[in-house]
Amino acid sequence: MGNIFEVRDLIEETVSRYETIVRAAIRFFLALLALSVVNSRLGYMERLDSTTIVVAVSLLCALLPAGMIVFFSSLFIILHCYALSLEAAIVVLAVFLLMFLLYFRFTPKDTMAVLLTPLSFVFGIPHVMPVIYGLKGTPLSALSVGFGVVAYYTVDFVSDSEKMIRGMSDNTTVERFRAILDGVMKNNAMVAYVIAFAITVVIVSIVRRLSIPHAWTIAIAAGIVTDMIALMMLSLRIDADINIGGLFIGSLIAALIAFVYKLFAFSVDYAKTERVQFEDDGYYYYVKAVPKIKSRRRRSKRSYEPDED
Repeated sequence: MGNIFEVRDLIEETVSRYETIVRAAIRFFLALLALSVVNSRLGYMERLDSTTIVVAVSLLCALLPAGMIVFFSSLFIILHCYALSLEAAIVVLAVFLLMFLLYFRFTPKDTMAVLLTPLSFVFGIPHVMPVIYGLKGTPLSALSVGFGVVAYYTVDFVSDSEKMIRGMSDNTTVERFRAILDGVMKNNAMVAYVIAFAITVVIVSIVRRLSIPHAWTIAIAAGIVTDMIALMMLSLRIDADINIGGLFIGSLIAALIAFVYKLFAFSVDYAKTERVQFEDDGYYYYVKAVPKIKSRRRRSKRSYEPDED
């Protein structure tokens, strides 16, 4: 077990030493991945469906704040939709504007949730997102994760309905708008995931803040179980198309990733918990102190550090 913490500490020290380069590389990789996925799923505008443009925009995103990855990904989606149908572009633009207005109002710090949630669906591991953001965020992080779900299903609908959208040329403008808007918003699977993920984020966020031993472990388990039960109940209640087999496998993968995240973000030794009591003129203070788990490598390094005068 000690070797795991030594590897963890080595990774943390390396990342800390080259933080600027690592952050830029991560932004470049995420932008490259997001834009490539958008082009592969849509790809209606040939000028955007170019490796040169994708790499150039990804390099630009590496130098800019992480929120710009979401901006350029949304821009690519809207432009592809415009090449397919003006009505589709307007509907998608309206949905994205509404989401971003709410996002900047309530959860401006959860930029990556809006980006990573659609990508998690693409790679078949969506159930990890509500658990991770319940651990690292607040109950309001449910909004950002929910926006990511809506973004994924919006792109999914446009991609799957290309023939239907192109075949609506004889319909009136109102009929085209109504058909596209209904297809985007009246998706039972999307509604089920938004509700289930919101409940999961809130449950995980509340449990991990409890002053109890192994709060994070209990929060992860509670989140996985909550997510599974909520999705199964909603699939029956609103007739959502949920793959139950994929739900179980995805939940196991989500639990594994969540415990890896916990290893880096919250590793403590409850066996060495101490309780401290002190007072000042106005209050008595009762403090529970739980030490972090440190590897032998970090402890030995700390012991050789000279004392400050």
